[in-house]
Amino acid sequence: MKKKLLYIYIIIGFVFFITSCKNNVSEKYSPTYSITPPIANNEYIFGIHPLYNPKKLQEVYGPLIEYFNKNIPNITFRLEASRNYATYNEKLYAGKFHFALPNPYQTINSIDCGYTVFGKNGDDENFCGIIIIRKDENIKTIDDLKGKAISFPAPTALAATMMPQYFLYENGLDVMNDIDIRYVGSQESSIMSVYSGNTVAAATWPQPWMQFVKNEPELASELEVKWTTKPLINNGLVVRNDISPELIIQIENILFNLHTHEEGRIILERMNLSKFEKANNQTYNIIKTFLERFNKNIRPIKI
Repeated sequence: MKKKLLYIYIIIGFVFFITSCKNNVSEKYSPTYSITPPIANNEYIFGIHPLYNPKKLQEVYGPLIEYFNKNIPNITFRLEASRNYATYNEKLYAGKFHFALPNPYQTINSIDCGYTVFGKNGDDENFCGIIIIRKDENIKTIDDLKGKAISFPAPTALAATMMPQYFLYENGLDVMNDIDIRYVGSQESSIMSVYSGNTVAAATWPQPWMQFVKNEPELASELEVKWTTKPLINNGLVVRNDISPELIIQIENILFNLHTHEEGRIILERMNLSKFEKANNQTYNIIKTFLERFNKNIRPIKI
């Protein structure tokens, strides 16, 4: 009888051991993957398009997210940065962000991906493209760029890529054949490409350039803004269509009043922005008109 019980205990122990091993292996080697990772209840993701590298984006926009968290009870906002435009586009068009600040091109595309425009950056006069050169380069006219390498952040960057490319076209260049286009992934990388001599010119737009001048004055002193495009409408604020109207109103009340008090003006100053303002889907119809011209004269781009 004792032997029989001993055998039973041994068998039970062996089964338990095997089961434990299987569970451990399963937990260790069977991760789950998702385009949109699960988030906690009452946590909302705010996605900013890649104006800067992720660290700098956190420094510039982190205080705004902290202000949301301080002034909207029982809700947590989380800022999400993306390493480049392609990654940001994937997240935005998959509906990962609850609220987002995309560029105008991404804004009109987001409308077909479950978002609605509710606001925008102010200061439309600053939404223009700029082309930067080294001061010691012998670049005097647009024709001097023929055959040369020019850095751009990404094909879908409106102010920093599409608007400068259209400007070059309007001034006589066959953009797709006369220059060596280098897409380098970010605004900062575009500026650094011309500084380091990898390209003879760099396209960007005023907001990251002003940040670069502030943070790297010695490097910036060796560069100059050579050309500036005409302005268009500034970046949009969009919200996913399943967000409650009550929360949207709370966000609007915060964003559209930041410029009216000292704490808000300090937050805006970090962004080189004077204010946020109301907008809707129709506000961005002007971008569709520009993109149609761009599509016809420069290169195909999804509208």
